[in-house]
Amino acid sequence: MDQLEKNLSKEVTVVNELGLHARPAAMIAKLALQAKAGVWLIKNGEQVDATSIIDILSLSGTRESRITLRIENPSDTEILEKISTLFESGFKE
Repeated sequence: MDQLEKNLSKEVTVVNELGLHARPAAMIAKLALQAKAGVWLIKNGEQVDATSIIDILSLSGTRESRITLRIENPSDTEILEKISTLFESGFKE
């Protein structure tokens, strides 16, 4: 993985008790919609569109799940960091 790829992705852990249910999925989608290009969540090789609540829910992101966040455009790094912060804060639950 080269440096650019590292800067375009970040691995996070689901820390909140209820995992990626509808409210966290909506929070992720809201941020992802602000991106200039694609934002993706990847779990066990399955990649989903971070702007779609249904797609996010389909990942079955339970507590302790490892998820890779990926952006397509380097200018969306702030979005990547904001989504990462949501995961780290347990979606404020």
